[in-house]
Amino acid sequence: MTEIKYDKKRLKKVESILISQPEPSNDASPFYKLVNKYNLKVDFRQFEKLDPVSVKDFRKQKINILEHTAIIFTSRNAVDHFFKLTEGLKINVPTDMKYFCISEQTANYLQKYIVIRKRKIFTGNRTPLELLDAIKEAVKKFPDEKFLFPCSDVRKKLISKFLKKNNLDYSEAIIYNTVPNDLSDLEDVFYDMLVFYSPAGIHSLFKNFPKFEQNNTRIAGFGPTTQKAISKKKLILDVEAPLPSAPSMVRAIELYIKAANKITN
Repeated sequence: MTEIKYDKKRLKKVESILISQPEPSNDASPFYKLVNKYNLKVDFRQFEKLDPVSVKDFRKQKINILEHTAIIFTSRNAVDHFFKLTEGLKINVPTDMKYFCISEQTANYLQKYIVIRKRKIFTGNRTPLELLDAIKEAVKKFPDEKFLFPCSDVRKKLISKFLKKNNLDYSEAIIYNTVPNDLSDLEDVFYDMLVFYSPAGIHSLFKNFPKFEQNNTRIAGFGPTTQKAISKKKLILDVEAPLPSAPSMVRAIELYIKAANKITN
């Protein structure tokens, strides 16, 4: 594997990290292993929140859910917001509705709202590309499928571009909005490293702190869209993932800490 090269001028010791995600629900998170292994202070804070689209605003999109024969879910958040919306619309989702889920975890999460053993459910293996493969195979059997893609106002265009490119009948329904959380209590709190997983996190940072200056704060970004958002704000990307030698953000941070904190083992 290719060794990661860091900017030596910015290779400074890391003792505190802020992760722009909710705190893990259990102690098995690999971040906690970093805490114990390298004696770090690691805090979690959701930089953005999801606000449901009201029934009134959804109706303005002029989308009839019952005209569709299949629903594409790329997250558990989408599942929650979709079924809460149908409840508000007083719609009963037909039992013959098909579901295309990005992962087994998302598919299993459907049982919170439906009896999944009686439904046609297709899954990917975690990535959008794998989900698209599942859609491709299904369309061969069901060429007249009409897809509904419930999503946020902030989303990747990959799914919609694929559906459009392949001339598939679909509707993109915005059912929740991604908005910045109030982070004002962090104004005078400083961390050696900030970790971002989405462009929405970067947007929230500058919404809360328009005059934010990076200075010696190291910034880690996961995925090309997040890294592009970091670049657009003229911030320095110190830690990048995924990479061949760092497939996860935790691994990328660990490699940086070993180099910055001069850990040899």
